[in-house]
Amino acid sequence: MSPEELFAKRLAELVDTARGQKGIVSDEQLKEAFPELTEDKRGLIEDYLKGHGIGIGVAPKPEEFLTEEEHDYLKDYIASLSELPEVSDGEKEGITISAMAGDVSAQKRLIEIYLPLVPDIARMYAEQGVYLEDLIGEGNIALTTGVTMLKAIESPGEAEQFLSKLIMDAMEEAVSDALDEDARGQRAIKQVQEVADKASELAEELRRKVTIDELAKETGMDRNKIIEAVEMTGFKIEDIDYEED
Repeated sequence: MSPEELFAKRLAELVDTARGQKGIVSDEQLKEAFPELTEDKRGLIEDYLKGHGIGIGVAPKPEEFLTEEEHDYLKDYIASLSELPEVSDGEKEGITISAMAGDVSAQKRLIEIYLPLVPDIARMYAEQGVYLEDLIGEGNIALTTGVTMLKAIESPGEAEQFLSKLIMDAMEEAVSDALDEDARGQRAIKQVQEVADKASELAEELRRKVTIDELAKETGMDRNKIIEAVEMTGFKIEDIDYEED
């Protein structure tokens, strides 16, 4: 494994650790992951972690990485949760036991109890290509599903960790899908640009617009990829003569 691959692996493991600690890693954990840290490298890692909603020692404040609109949304959402009735630890345990046994009313009550977990976790995934409101939506769905799956745990004390993991998995999937979509978009842009450039070069050489068949034959480009590119632009690549194909 190259030094670059090892560095990336350690950083990914540190992020995973922080996810399990509500977006926080200790200074000791940071030093353990990167014992060779220089001040410059530490600054880069701290910036990276902060960009992923992760703090060292303390969780970063929402206003540090949320847009004004997201901050206002989060503030209003948390305020709405404050209206939910509070429960003691003993009541929570009793409700969890009933939920584990399949009691639907207890499961619904447990959703209310753990709703505040969702925005708390969502802030760790903010600024990664998914709107905060959408992250919270995904988290709420995961929580609603999760309370029906509590028979998988052995004791009520495991419920919060179990549900938190489901919520995090849902948000990570949303972020991953967003990144995949962005990557597909970038590939599409590259494909269109390549076809447009090749068409422009050939049109300049022939001093006229070119057909798709000519472009494929003269450049060696795959005909289907050319067709995909022109369809993505709505047949707007100006140097291609569509009437001849």
